[in-house]
Amino acid sequence: MDRHRRPVDTSLWSLRPEFDPGKEECKSGHEAEAFFNAIIPDHHAEAFSPPRLAPSGCVDQLVEGLLGGLSRWDAEHFLFIAEHGYLYEHNFAFFPGFPLALLVGTELLRPLRGLLNQRSCLLISVASLNSLFSILAAVALHDLGCLVLHCPRQAFYAALLFCLSPANVFLAAGYSEALFAFLTFSSMGQLERGRGWISGLLFALATGVRSNGLVSVGFLLHSQCRGFFSSLVVSNPLRQFFKLVASVCLSFLTLSLPFALFQYYAYTQFCLSGSARSIREPLVQLAMDKGYRIAEGNEPPWCSWDLPLIYSYIQDVYWNVGFLRYYEFKQVPNFLLAAPVAILVSWATWTYVTTHPWLCLTLGLRRNKNSKTLEKSSLGFLSPQVFVYLVHAVSLLLFGGLCMHIQVLTRLLGSSTPVMYWFPAYLLQDQEPLLRSPEVVPWMPLVEDSPSGQKVLRNSVMGLLYNWKTCSPVTRYILGYFLTYWLLGLLLHCNFLPWT
Repeated sequence: MDRHRRPVDTSLWSLRPEFDPGKEECKSGHEAEAFFNAIIPDHHAEAFSPPRLAPSGCVDQLVEGLLGGLSRWDAEHFLFIAEHGYLYEHNFAFFPGFPLALLVGTELLRPLRGLLNQRSCLLISVASLNSLFSILAAVALHDLGCLVLHCPRQAFYAALLFCLSPANVFLAAGYSEALFAFLTFSSMGQLERGRGWISGLLFALATGVRSNGLVSVGFLLHSQCRGFFSSLVVSNPLRQFFKLVASVCLSFLTLSLPFALFQYYAYTQFCLSGSARSIREPLVQLAMDKGYRIAEGNEPPWCSWDLPLIYSYIQDVYWNVGFLRYYEFKQVPNFLLAAPVAILVSWATWTYVTTHPWLCLTLGLRRNKNSKTLEKSSLGFLSPQVFVYLVHAVSLLLFGGLCMHIQVLTRLLGSSTPVMYWFPAYLLQDQEPLLRSPEVVPWMPLVEDSPSGQKVLRNSVMGLLYNWKTCSPVTRYILGYFLTYWLLGLLLHCNFLPWT
């Protein structure tokens, strides 16, 4: 039975200070992927590869040549689910949010059905929708940064870095990361505005896209606990406590509902007689050849569990996911791939904890007497509001590093936590003279009066690349990491070569 890597970008290329992404810049990831897919032969990989059932015309072959690189590795699962539904047991490792979005995209292409088959429509939907989701995620991240960091420049730099994310290829290919990032960053922003119901709904939708959306319940809990402690002074403590318990239970139910419904659907397909759907003969033959379990076969063992969760069974049996299971000598290269993002989040944690030890000890719920002074003096990444986001990032880092396939860390964190972009933006602004604002460094030249030998472009990242030789070592390390992974992801992934 095939075992595929279970996870966990390409988006914008150039942003102006007003944060208005140009259309051509946003396409560069897909264009680069198509170019690399054309010039480099595909590696023969033992990956999920279902048969093509629909006839293919000249236009379909053109679409496959241009966008086929977007369907590599786990992307093939999402395309298969969107086209045929959940036929095989291992398909249930992939949540339905993104396949449903692809179906909506193919419906919009219905007038072209005479020229394109279903797969071509799905590939076009992947390219267009993930470009849109990446743009919206960058805008949502910028908006969230302005609300939390209280520093528009750092928020802007973070959004630029998101456009060069080390997880870029998974934001462009047929993966759910772009949609998940958009929903997650948007829900965080709504919560910062005090719109708890809208935030909870968006978090729930994100859980329907990726399983790690369940961890986001921590944001709702932290927000409710902060409200509880702040209301103790003016309200009845017992009444506020019961209100807190009710809101906590409601938050858990809301965010877990998509997951529970998905597990129940799997149970009806594999554990209840007479509910299996018909499967076309070539797909049945594929199941027989590869050993895939279909609903019409023997009842799977997880059906008899006290809590019959297909997701836990699949992660264990098909992907060998479990505590420290990936800690083998042969996995050292994958640990090296994940090392930069692990170091980045660990560095961010150390910097924040050593700056705000009392804030961290009180879990961000109770601040010292100088809390107002702290909020005014600690802007950007060191803002007190960043605490809960840092805890979220550390939780994902620990779980991913100990229980998941380690190379997944880059895209897990790159699509889930803004800390991965806020902290590098903080380092760039703090240690790179070219990015220091005129308010902090009065002698900082503007675009119009840059001295000879230096050119500060309106796009800050491009300005740093233009002046690479004069950049600080920290700037070179950060941009080197982001750009190297940005390029290698496009180069390797689209040709079935191993990547994160």
